[in-house]
Amino acid sequence: MSQRVAIITGGGRGLGRAFAKRLAEDGKTVIIAEIDQENALKVKEEIISNGYKAYAIKTDVTDEFSVKQMVEEVCAACGRIDILVNNAALLGTLKRGPFEEITVDEFELAMRVNVTGSFIVTKAVIEVMRKTSWGRIINMSSDTALNGNPGFLHYVTTKGAIVSMTRALAREVGPNNITVNAIQPGLTETEVERGEERKELAKKVISAQCIPRQEIPDDLVGAISFLASEDSDFITGQTIAVNGGISFR
Repeated sequence: MSQRVAIITGGGRGLGRAFAKRLAEDGKTVIIAEIDQENALKVKEEIISNGYKAYAIKTDVTDEFSVKQMVEEVCAACGRIDILVNNAALLGTLKRGPFEEITVDEFELAMRVNVTGSFIVTKAVIEVMRKTSWGRIINMSSDTALNGNPGFLHYVTTKGAIVSMTRALAREVGPNNITVNAIQPGLTETEVERGEERKELAKKVISAQCIPRQEIPDDLVGAISFLASEDSDFITGQTIAVNGGISFR
């Protein structure tokens, strides 16, 4: 069997970087589809220096033409697409505050990147997966979609929508042997969001978890690795919370 090919959107830092590194270690050819080309190239070189295969392709997930070009480049270089991790999202740059203070433009921007972006990329790769009758689509939700998060309505709404999209798509592409699942991280420490306010929030979250420590990107890579593998063949439409037990479903 040819080496599996995995696309990770937003793979240039944070969770995406951790996912790209783990899938490369699992033997996948990794495609870092990232709007920040500088960060994407750094992750690519990091992976290659460890003896694995990786490509960095500048991609704007909100732009259909950009995504189409990325998919064409991947197909030309690798001949296939097996795994898609829809990780690209707005978080740290989103304005927080009471929902009355969130503008329509701010709400629509969050939806455009976090939801429509995942839709655009998925739509672009699905026909490639259908040709081989095998595929793994892994969407990134958030445990805020389970419990809500005051002052962050636009972000929480997008992550709830991701769960619904995951379930609907699983129904459509299951006959093609393509699985669709979602992961819900808790409050995860990355370079994307830091500062005193974040530290205070983390203390409250950690105290409410069954496992009372800070969640880090490496806590999530096992779930990604499993859902991207043959071992998850009969699992689809599911949402897995990886949050140290701060909430149960």
